[in-house]
Amino acid sequence: MPTNAALDRQSLPFLTGDPKRLLIGGEWVESASGRTFPSIDPSTGATIAEIAQADPDDVNRAVAAARAAFEGPWRSLTPAARQSIIWQVADVIEANAAELRRLEAVDMGMPIGRDPGAGADKLVEVLRYFAGFATKIHGRTLPNSMPWQILTYTSHEPVGVVASIIPWNSPINNVLWKLAPVLASGCTMVLKPAEEASLVALRIGELLSGTDLPDGVVNIVTGFGEAGAALVEHPGVDKVAFTGSTATGQAIVRASAGNLKRLTLELGGKSPDVVFADADFRRAVPGVAMGVFGNSGQACCAGTRIFVERPIFEEFAAALTAYTAKLKVGPSLDPQTRIGPLVSQAQLSRVTGYLDIGREAGARVLAGGARLTDGDLANGYFVPPTLLADVTDDMAVVREEIFGPVGCLLPFDTVEEVAARSNDTEFGLAGGIWTTNLGNAHRLAALMRTGTVWVNTYNLFDPAVPFGGYKMSGWGHENGPDALGQYLTTKAVWVRTD
Repeated sequence: MPTNAALDRQSLPFLTGDPKRLLIGGEWVESASGRTFPSIDPSTGATIAEIAQADPDDVNRAVAAARAAFEGPWRSLTPAARQSIIWQVADVIEANAAELRRLEAVDMGMPIGRDPGAGADKLVEVLRYFAGFATKIHGRTLPNSMPWQILTYTSHEPVGVVASIIPWNSPINNVLWKLAPVLASGCTMVLKPAEEASLVALRIGELLSGTDLPDGVVNIVTGFGEAGAALVEHPGVDKVAFTGSTATGQAIVRASAGNLKRLTLELGGKSPDVVFADADFRRAVPGVAMGVFGNSGQACCAGTRIFVERPIFEEFAAALTAYTAKLKVGPSLDPQTRIGPLVSQAQLSRVTGYLDIGREAGARVLAGGARLTDGDLANGYFVPPTLLADVTDDMAVVREEIFGPVGCLLPFDTVEEVAARSNDTEFGLAGGIWTTNLGNAHRLAALMRTGTVWVNTYNLFDPAVPFGGYKMSGWGHENGPDALGQYLTTKAVWVRTD
């Protein structure tokens, strides 16, 4: 059985050789400073690669390359040619899906044995979905009330150079969700992956070289906040598409004001997952558990506030605790692992800090509750799936986004009550409902102030279905026609014909 500690480097040749470089204008180049930083396997704490650390000079070069491609070869392609290239990109990523999934596992700790439906070979469908739009971007002919013969029509044009800044929690997904609408719209991009998990983005950059994608359409700069800030502030960037924390999103809003950049922000969450007394336990127990603990809770839409109708509260809490105890925690390359490590030492400290805060506030630990330090897990960043009871809505563990495998159980009595409590948060990204009464499902779904509501399921995504948030969970959407529109700008044309 493979483990991260015995990683076969021949199965991931991308991890061998010299430090990973920046992709700028179709060339792999060192950073201007020559500095690098380590990439850490969170299952072992071991360094698996060195990565170039970009600075503002590198960002300047990348933005210039993206601008040259936008004004040059990329813009001159027909929609059908652009569509064909996106299909090529999808095919080459799909052909290398197994490698990308293994790389993702050691890059940030996502278990290799998770649901196969979440793999890179399925995620490429977002590319094929958006490829179809490349030939369907069109304006309208509009009536007008002028006293002369005037033809008025609109066209939709690509915004321009996009800074795509992504987090570490789902590397393949994060790259492809940003890449697909950029290519379909005719924009170009400078991609800045999170420093905790940059390897997948760089490998995808290598795979792009095997397609007909013109040089400079996709550029990749790796590094820390300095590079991200330089991108957001850069006058040559027309749009920022960011996924990450709400605090960073707020900073991006302020920094983008210089040239009034377009913004798409997919930010934090503290999602409610509501279980009614008539819920089907066979679905609700595993669904609620993995809604919290999937990817070790490192998901912006994790259903961490678990509201359970009072008549079944104790029974459901016991069933959920028993299910949680059976989830195998282990190295990300072990196919039996269901709960992998947290991404970094910093994230480990954050999560265990919240566990201390919860206990000090009076929370009762039903499962988990402390870092795992035994045997093969001692050097990794492992926290078992944790359930907290005896919590109240005003506790920090209930109100603040922990971004770890921690769920809080809270009883409720009425639909109106749970709706109000679900909405009593600064976030509004997602929510879940478990019931066999579709009247209650529709009623509560209408009352929830969230961008997505799942009923009798959780964490389902599709390229055709928009994903975005209310309130402090962000602006705009990923996926669906709504997402494409955020990469386009509308032009009105007036033609006097008399």
